[in-house]
Amino acid sequence: MSFTGFPVAALDFYDDLEMDNTKSYWEANRAVYADSVAAPMKALTSALEPEFGAPKVFRPYRDIRFAKDKTPYKTHQGAFVGVASATGWYVELSARGVRTGAGFYDADAPRLAAFRDAIVDDRSGPQLKRILAKVEKAGFEVSGEQLKTAPRGYDKEHPRIELLRHKQLFAGRLIGFEPVIHTARLADVVRDDWRALKPLVDWLAGLDPA
Repeated sequence: MSFTGFPVAALDFYDDLEMDNTKSYWEANRAVYADSVAAPMKALTSALEPEFGAPKVFRPYRDIRFAKDKTPYKTHQGAFVGVASATGWYVELSARGVRTGAGFYDADAPRLAAFRDAIVDDRSGPQLKRILAKVEKAGFEVSGEQLKTAPRGYDKEHPRIELLRHKQLFAGRLIGFEPVIHTARLADVVRDDWRALKPLVDWLAGLDPA
């Protein structure tokens, strides 16, 4: 199946799911999800795979075993292309339209230490700041979970303390409801966004040992 865009029915599906996140709604609309959400997302990521790598299209079911929120279904469809530990490119469809992004969303203690050491380094730290400044100028928002204060062992007056506080780091932008999301050209838009974020992905992937 070639990618032709996400139909309006995909947005309507998530609008309604946010109002009625139940098994009965899901079962009644399973075919809509399969045809309007899952199949186009797989086609989109397949179109991007030759350049970026094999994707993981996430399951629509929430893990509610330890969650206070027991609603069973995710209110978005995400796909991720990983190039290093919890690091890579992301695309998402929800009731708010399409979002693109890249970065890292999780890190164990050794990798988080490597991330902070690279920020402190007087070569790689300023390089990351330049990368982030460039992607922000291009219209991406930099975000990710942060500590409220300096990490233990680091000077709270460090010139890159804002980066040191990050436990996650990603950049993304909301394409939203732009007409392009309903066309095959969306693949080119996502490709261009991922290319623009490649310096960030490469910097983060460089934290992993060769």
